[in-house]
Amino acid sequence: MAESLTEKSTKKVIIAILSVMLFIAVIVPLITSPTNKLLGESVYSVRSAFHGLFALTFMITSVIGLYQALHLWRGMEVNVSEVEIGSVVNACACFLAIFFGNWLYIPYRAQGGPRSHFLETAPELHKIFFEFKEFAALFTLPLTVAAAYIICRYASRLIPNQNLRDLVALLLVLNFFYFIVAFGLGAAITKIKAV
Repeated sequence: MAESLTEKSTKKVIIAILSVMLFIAVIVPLITSPTNKLLGESVYSVRSAFHGLFALTFMITSVIGLYQALHLWRGMEVNVSEVEIGSVVNACACFLAIFFGNWLYIPYRAQGGPRSHFLETAPELHKIFFEFKEFAALFTLPLTVAAAYIICRYASRLIPNQNLRDLVALLLVLNFFYFIVAFGLGAAITKIKAV
């Protein structure tokens, strides 16, 4: 009973800290930066900013997930409440990054957009950098959702069950791999020709 109360209070503290950090991360740039310089000149700058924000959040949570995967795989002591919260935040950040990324895909494919430019000048860039990146990125959502589901559903059985720990560790490692591929190629596309 006391352990359950400790886990609940730990979850509340983590959620409160994450909320305050998110608030600060949003408010400080809005107050201190000129919006047009922060977001850029594109009419799609708000979409891009949100995609970037959630991709960065997803990068952070994926790195934490990779670290937790190592601990789970090795059978080391972990706080299951922290792993639960992290996995849910990871899945939410993944969904939002993909949502805003797909919303940016519309102007990418529009006439005169980066896709047209790449197909005219270097079609292999579109095939490798964008098409491959897009599909690699989409693998992350089912991986993060499956990991979060298993962690939350089987929280009490996660630590003693080696097969569950290994499965979750594998899902988190694959998530990190696909994310890093997509993030790197997405950054390269943006540097070559942004929307």
